[in-house]
Amino acid sequence: MPDALAAAHRSAPLAAVYVQPTLHNPTSVTMRADRLRELADTVRDLGLPVVEDRIWSFLQEDGDPLAAYAPERTYVVDGLSKRVAPGLTVGFLVVPEDPEGPEEGAGRDEAAAAGALRSGGWTAGRFALEAAVRWSGDGTVARLVAAKRADAAERQRLVGEHLAGFTVRADPRAYYAWWELPEPWRADTFAAAAARRGIAVTPGPAFGAGQGAADAVRLGLASVPPPELARALRTLAGVACTRP
Repeated sequence: MPDALAAAHRSAPLAAVYVQPTLHNPTSVTMRADRLRELADTVRDLGLPVVEDRIWSFLQEDGDPLAAYAPERTYVVDGLSKRVAPGLTVGFLVVPEDPEGPEEGAGRDEAAAAGALRSGGWTAGRFALEAAVRWSGDGTVARLVAAKRADAAERQRLVGEHLAGFTVRADPRAYYAWWELPEPWRADTFAAAAARRGIAVTPGPAFGAGQGAADAVRLGLASVPPPELARALRTLAGVACTRP
């Protein structure tokens, strides 16, 4: 990725970089520490700001963010809608450390970010803010995170059980999986076949740009009870063993 980023910047100068290095959606891949260091060195050399999406990072107990390696270049975004509940639409933005130091550059990025959020109507509602502060302080968020980690692990166990023998990329801590379909299936035709059986999957090309998107589908694992998920996985495995 660092080499590809540098090449892309040379061909058409970039204004910023967006990354999701922890439990990437849809592939669930997490970037190794050595790759994070390489990426940090690259964005520093190129002078590029980075937006690091940490929305799924709560499912992983260890590992440093990219911001730990390039704190002066990284804007970290996170929120509570995944770790607590979809209706709790409270997000967080941590702006880069100012390289000019606490006296000369203090508050410049913070003020710019706050102004952009206010002008765009991105302010969270009062109830959501009150709930976020209270539940973060009284241990509610921590308990929900622990429960969701256990739940995600159980759902990934079902994926491993019912899709054994297929090429599935899945981190045991993630709420989604990336299934590289067997020949002769194509992502769109498989998604249509699944839909006819009442199952929603997302075709791989929906996550890419241009040509050459993988014949893969994203499996979302979080929204149905485990017994229903198991039945859906068995059905999908049966579909994959047939011809389109």
